[in-house]
Amino acid sequence: MKQVDAAVVQRELTRLITDCLIIPDKAVTKALTEIRTDSEIERTAAAIIVENNIIAERERLYCCQDTGQALFFVKLGDEVVCQGLTDAINGAVHDAYKTARKSVADPLTRKNTDDNTPAIIEYTLTRGDALEITFLAKGAGSENMSRLYMLTPADGEQGIIDSVVDAVKKGGKNACPPLIVGVGIGGVTETACSLSKRALLRPVGQNSERADVAALEKETLKRVNALGIGVAALGGNLTALAVNIETAPTHIGMLPVAVNLQCHSLRHGSVKF
Repeated sequence: MKQVDAAVVQRELTRLITDCLIIPDKAVTKALTEIRTDSEIERTAAAIIVENNIIAERERLYCCQDTGQALFFVKLGDEVVCQGLTDAINGAVHDAYKTARKSVADPLTRKNTDDNTPAIIEYTLTRGDALEITFLAKGAGSENMSRLYMLTPADGEQGIIDSVVDAVKKGGKNACPPLIVGVGIGGVTETACSLSKRALLRPVGQNSERADVAALEKETLKRVNALGIGVAALGGNLTALAVNIETAPTHIGMLPVAVNLQCHSLRHGSVKF
C-alpha cells in the first residue's frame, strides 16, 4: 500500500487553490485574445477581460472578487492510504481562503462558516496507487443560472440542444459571459449534475473523443452563439467559448440533462500524489 501524508496533501492543495484563484484558465485568456467578431464593443470587452487576467497574475491578485465555493473531485486508488484526507482538503480550503471573500453560509440561518469550509468533495475509487485531486472554484453568478431538465427519450438530440440553448438564453447574461457550458447527460438527477461540472474541467477547445458527442457539442455551441448575447452580454457572436458534454448510461425511460454555466473566470487545477 502507498502511504500519502495528509499534511503534504494540505500544503500542496493550499498552493493549488491559491494559484487557481489568481490565474484563470489560460485557454480562456488565449481564446479571448484571438476573438473574431465584427463588434468593436465585443472586442473591447474581451480585451478588458484579458487585461484583468494579466494584471491578476502579475500582481498576484484574485482575478474575480467572487472566489467561489470550493469543489473537489478526488480519484483515490485502492492501493492508497491517506489518513485524514477529508480533513486535509478542508484544511487547505481554510488556509487558502484566509484573505479571500468568505462566501459559504448555512442555507437557512445564512450564518457564515467564516473560512469557506466545508468543501464539496466527490470521491471516485480507482485501481492503483495514485491519488489525484482536482479543484474547481464555482462562483454564485454562474452557478445560479444552471438548470436540470428531465427530458424523455423521445426528445432526443434536438431536445438536448434546445435545453442547453434555453438555459443560456435565460441565464447567460447574468452568468458573466463568455461562458463555458458544461452539460451532463444520463444517469439519474445527481449523476447528470455532477457530469455537467466535470465537463467544465475539459480544456477549452477540446471536443469529446466520441464522434457523436463531439458533433453535438459543435452544433449546440453554434446555436448558443447565435443567441447574440456576446462578451459581457454587450451583444456579439461569442456568448460561449465551449460546450463540453459528458455522458453516462441512463434508464430506458429517462433522459436527464444538466446544464452548468461557468463564467469566463474558469478556475481549476489538479495535483497528483
